[in-house]
Amino acid sequence: MPTAFVEQRFNVDISYGSKGGPSFNTTVFEATSGYEQRNVNWSQARCVYDVSQGIRDKADMEEILEFFYAMRGKATGFRFKDWSDYQLTQELIGTGDGTAVAFQIKKTYSANGSAPYVRDIRKIVTPGTDVPFAVYVNGALKTLTTDYTIDLNTGIITFTTAPANAATIQVTCQFDVPVRFDTDVMSITEEAWNLETWDDIPLVEIKTAA
Repeated sequence: MPTAFVEQRFNVDISYGSKGGPSFNTTVFEATSGYEQRNVNWSQARCVYDVSQGIRDKADMEEILEFFYAMRGKATGFRFKDWSDYQLTQELIGTGDGTAVAFQIKKTYSANGSAPYVRDIRKIVTPGTDVPFAVYVNGALKTLTTDYTIDLNTGIITFTTAPANAATIQVTCQFDVPVRFDTDVMSITEEAWNLETWDDIPLVEIKTAA
């Protein structure tokens, strides 16, 4: 079975009780004197989660069981809502140059403006009643289909007319994280009548080459 991804969202009620977030990979070389040198092995963070704490009853476990079968363990990726970080509000994603029409949605993280970290946002949540989506060019709200289109699976906005040179492009939206199970083995424990647990249900973000 080839590597696959389905545009299906993991149960948001179960994900609400999960734990996890971004992880980095750094090698620290420490001398006997106590001085150290740090090597950054990953240019981009990778999110990891444990959703076991989100299981509240047998119905939740049965849903996890069906989902695990459907995803074939590690084989298939899916969408996951990280409740700690899932939305952008008039986020600056780029500036026009008078020629470019396609722009990747991004989120920038910074501490006091130093060493900002830029993250590509690819899995956009379909706009709805409680899910806003808006694109602004130089502060002016643009109209979907008339002024631009959005690929909800890649996070790429394509304008019908290239934004003017130095024009700011901002986005408001909600987004998911592309993940997969990080285990091929489901370990359910029958704690008591009608009570089942799975101590560790790891999910890991799927990173794609730029």
